[in-house]
Amino acid sequence: MSNLEENSVSSTIPTHELSTEESVIPNSEDTQPSLSQPNVVVDDNKSSEYNPSRLKSSVWEHFTKEKINNEWKAICKHCNRKLGGDSKNGTKHLHVHLGRCNKRGQLDIRQQVLVANQKKSDGKLTLKASSFNQDEARVDLAKMIIRHEYPLSIVDHELFRKYCHTLQPLFDMPSRNTIKKDILDMYENGKVKTMLELEANEGRVAITTDMWTSDHQNRGYMAVTAHYVDNSWTLQKRIIRFEYVPTPHTGDVIATRLMKCFLDWNIDRKLMSITVDNCSVNDAVVELLLDRLGRDTLVVDGTLFHMRCCAHILNLIVKDGLSVIGDGIERIRHSVIFWNGTPKRWEKFEEAARQLRISTTKKLCTDVKTRWNSTFLMLQTALSYKDVFLRCVQLHGDPLYKHLPTEDDWTFATKICEKLNLFYEMTEDFSGTNYSTANLYFPHICSIRVALNEWVQDSNATISSMARRMLDKFEKYWSVVNGIMGVATLLDPRYKTDFLECYFEDIYGPDAGYELEKIVQLCRDLVKEYEAKMSSGSEPQVFSTTSHTVVANKGNFKKYDTFISTKKKRKSQVLSQLDRYLDDDVIPRTPNFDILNWWKTIGPQFPILQAIARDIYAIPVSTIASESSFSTGGRLVNPQRNRLHPSTVEALACCQSWLIAEEESISNETSSNHEDDEIDASSNIE
Repeated sequence: MSNLEENSVSSTIPTHELSTEESVIPNSEDTQPSLSQPNVVVDDNKSSEYNPSRLKSSVWEHFTKEKINNEWKAICKHCNRKLGGDSKNGTKHLHVHLGRCNKRGQLDIRQQVLVANQKKSDGKLTLKASSFNQDEARVDLAKMIIRHEYPLSIVDHELFRKYCHTLQPLFDMPSRNTIKKDILDMYENGKVKTMLELEANEGRVAITTDMWTSDHQNRGYMAVTAHYVDNSWTLQKRIIRFEYVPTPHTGDVIATRLMKCFLDWNIDRKLMSITVDNCSVNDAVVELLLDRLGRDTLVVDGTLFHMRCCAHILNLIVKDGLSVIGDGIERIRHSVIFWNGTPKRWEKFEEAARQLRISTTKKLCTDVKTRWNSTFLMLQTALSYKDVFLRCVQLHGDPLYKHLPTEDDWTFATKICEKLNLFYEMTEDFSGTNYSTANLYFPHICSIRVALNEWVQDSNATISSMARRMLDKFEKYWSVVNGIMGVATLLDPRYKTDFLECYFEDIYGPDAGYELEKIVQLCRDLVKEYEAKMSSGSEPQVFSTTSHTVVANKGNFKKYDTFISTKKKRKSQVLSQLDRYLDDDVIPRTPNFDILNWWKTIGPQFPILQAIARDIYAIPVSTIASESSFSTGGRLVNPQRNRLHPSTVEALACCQSWLIAEEESISNETSSNHEDDEIDASSNIE
């Protein structure tokens, strides 16, 4: 604080607030103590045993030290309360009193800082008073650690503490254990808030889950992510568990943990589906969950409950196909490994590329045989340097390089890249953590199915064999995913049954009509079930008035007649809703079409279909959302933080998910308000 501020502070404090009954300080302005100067006052008959220069703590700016009745006392300059002032008493109790002193809040204007406010539209700089709150500062510190994945020990870092003190000297930096407690408290509060959101949400909840083993702790963690469309028709996702699961990771163990999670969060009767990877353990988990949850609590008796990860399906399909290529790309692989093997060879490769005026911004990459996309990227990069490999032989003639690809090799690699590019682009779409709705992926799946039919007829025997292997693997999973995705496509006003008719002819041939009818029938079953549940909620009100009439008029059939007429009316409404929706023409396809917003707007015309669409579009078609949390987990449990307790890891992972969701919600509201303001402004101009 500057001298000007100090003089201002001391000059504004009344003299009578700083004196005490026992004080022997002369009542004059020249000797009045100020808040910025510690004072030591001793009785005239006693000698001072204290040197004022020894009072180093900043707390003495708010206390006067006096020796009263042969005991040192610290007298508050704000409320005149006397506290122990001897050196053995320390200063902690003085800090505690300072935080509780009522009169300090009225007198200590140093808590109010003039802050520049530059948010004025006219560009003028204004000043306003701002107050400091220790509790709010600690909450923000905890959020910073969670959101940006800083270590808990950051509160012990000397320069960080110094930086915070420079920004705000009044901030009392918490210890590592204290900030950990703050984070755990924030987790408990956030859990309650998220549970209330899920409980208040009218739609069902879709689940994705996956297992991950930490390299640094050698512990298995299970991530459980909830997906739902909220009451404002915005797609939401929340990590609700990031739980340590001891070995063995059997189907029964995982199913038990999942069931406990569903019960703890009270969503066991609101589940729509669960998306998992394709493995035998997960198949057993789903079967156990169906038995424990009860099929009557699920949609269409659990028919749509098991959703297999489409990204994993694509991976299995391509891996099976690439297994038949064999030596077809071996010379290209060996060439990439050779020229990328040492810095000297890469320099020679770059020299040859410069002579051909080919940019070398892309570095040659060697593939990993267990990851098909790495093979695609290797071939794609190598094809861009096709002429450079030959130039290296002509320019350097390295005798160790014996695997120059032939023209047939490059032709084959070009065909393989063209085929794999379709899978690569779709995998990139699946890999987005802000995933899109299921209806957007079904057209891609259909395109792959049609392409495989064409590749089987390829003149190259290797490519034909590869396509046949892919097709066999595709058929294994097609029947599992085409139900949910088919309904999602049918409920897309841009596609409806027209898209299914178009592609099913190429996929099924003569059986296209039968397969299309299966999708439509599934949608009709959903309509009937949702209609029954929606009407059952209003039945007590509908029949409460008729029951009195029956009592008053014994022997008549008025109640039965009312029941029959109501039932017929409901049935006709159900049928007309689906039929009327399907009879309407499809709407034009636009680049930024928001299907959730469309159903939110048009839904009141089709309330039953609207409820179905809300739950169907909440279903994620891959487990990427849960797997992305493992990236967070990997950063949380790094070599420097491998001793974190599992409960702390879970609190950090879940709280980060909730904080990100909160930030996105605020951002969306701001954007929406900005758009509304622009609309209002334009209407005023008109």
